Amino acid sequence: MTLTASIPVKRTTQSRLSTIDFSNLGFGNYISDHMLVAKYDKGQWQEPQIIPYGDLMLSPAMLSLHYGQAVFEGMKAFHMKDGNINIFRVERHHKRLNRSLARMCMPAISEELFVAGLEAIVKTDADWIPRDDGSSLYIRPVVFASEAKLGVKVADQYLFVILTSPVGPYFSKPVRLKVELEYVRAAEGGTGYAKCAGNYGGAFYPTQQAREQGFDQVIWTDAKEHNYIDESGAMNIMFVLDNKLVTPALSSSILDGVTRNTIITLAKDLGVVVEERKVSVEEIEKGLQNKKLTEAFGAGTAAVVSPIATINIHGTDYHLPPVKEDSFQLRVKNALGEIRKGTAPDKYNWNHIVK
Repeated sequence: MTLTASIPVKRTTQSRLSTIDFSNLGFGNYISDHMLVAKYDKGQWQEPQIIPYGDLMLSPAMLSLHYGQAVFEGMKAFHMKDGNINIFRVERHHKRLNRSLARMCMPAISEELFVAGLEAIVKTDADWIPRDDGSSLYIRPVVFASEAKLGVKVADQYLFVILTSPVGPYFSKPVRLKVELEYVRAAEGGTGYAKCAGNYGGAFYPTQQAREQGFDQVIWTDAKEHNYIDESGAMNIMFVLDNKLVTPALSSSILDGVTRNTIITLAKDLGVVVEERKVSVEEIEKGLQNKKLTEAFGAGTAAVVSPIATINIHGTDYHLPPVKEDSFQLRVKNALGEIRKGTAPDKYNWNHIVK
């Protein structure tokens, strides 16, 4: 018997599915009926189970609350044309999760547990997967230290939980971004490449300031001199500059986005020259001024491909042209959508099919 088949499922007696307005989902507003939970204790992961979504009994002394051992992933599942379910790029998400866990001194999740858990929770809550274009089932695996102790230490006990949420687009319209030249998201040698909770908590204050000024997110710059672009708040950032796709090269301060990698691969298939390198704030400003920078967009699991309407640099708003049918970002977004739905060949084996 496979682990997938053996995961016990305790189904809810009161589904909330009928209360959900699938025509107005927003992002992350609703949690599906069930969750997968597995405990780590005595040096190994225990058998997972699926239970009704609800509160967990946790100690206020648990180490993740005090010392930040918490890591998560963001994934999506889609209905395919043939009626099957597709969980996109499972293998790459699994590898990134384990890189994050290693950085935070947390136990790895085996591929068997990860894949079986995803398949089981998606099958259990298959009715929660939206069918409208632009919508999907967002999947949130999260691992956190659950050991109750106040001493500063690496925990010996953890919980692995998978939640799901039916979602619409992360951004409903092209976004306005401000280049952040004071605050820092992550420094080289830090945890910027890990998808750990602290990276996001520390980013809230400057992001809130930017929102009060009329922006949606910030564009983070390097921690040392603020001369080079890193990424945006909820997504990697990409530019079409001189008819090339240009994006900051990965480093220990930049998250290795799965959608970023996907778009780079598809761009090469479309015959677009790709440059992964240092991208200076000055270069972007000059490109906006001389109109050689024709597109800018964010890329992420939640954001997918999100057009950028405005970039503010040193207090000046620079406006990008509207997205057109022949814009690269729209072409690559459509190509990605067709692979996910099964209407285009999946030559890189990105789709994980759940029948």
